[in-house]
Amino acid sequence: MQENEFERNGYRLTDRREAFDPVQAHRLLSTSYWSPGIPAETVIRAAANSWTFCLLAPDGQFAGMARFITDRATFAYLADVIIDPAHRGHGLGKWMVACLHDLPEIRACRRLMLMTADAQPLYAGVGYTPLKSPERAMEVARPDIYRQSASSAPADAAMDRAAAAD
Repeated sequence: MQENEFERNGYRLTDRREAFDPVQAHRLLSTSYWSPGIPAETVIRAAANSWTFCLLAPDGQFAGMARFITDRATFAYLADVIIDPAHRGHGLGKWMVACLHDLPEIRACRRLMLMTADAQPLYAGVGYTPLKSPERAMEVARPDIYRQSASSAPADAAMDRAAAAD
C-alpha cells in the first residue's frame, strides 16, 4: 500500500509504521480524557490494527498522532487525535485533520464518525455534524475499562480458580 506523507513548517505527518513511537504514544494517550490509564499494550495493538498517522517534529521526535479505524472503502472512525503539549498552539491539529480528510480513501467513504468532548469546531471545519439520526446510533460504552481491567485481575484469577474447582 502506498505510504502517505505531508509536510508543513518542518513537521511531517506520515503513516509509515516505523514512525510510530509506542512509548510516546502511550505517554500522550494515557493522560488524555478519553483513555486515561490505557495500557501500553492496548495502544500498540490499536495502532497496529488501524491506519495510524504520526506527527513528527522538525527534529524527528514524535509530536502527535491520529488513527482511522477503517475499511478504506465505506466507513472510517477517526480516533486518538492528539498533539504533544510541547507542540500545541501552532495549528498542527487542524492541519493534521485536514490532511487526513483529504486522503482519497477517506474522501470515498460513505460515512465518517468520531467522538469528541471539546473539539467540535475543529471537526466541523472538515464537515462533521451532529448525528442526523441519533435514534439509530447505538453503543456499548465502557468508559472505565482501563481502570477496571487493572483492578479486576485478582478477581478474575479468583473466578478462574473457582471455575477450575467445579
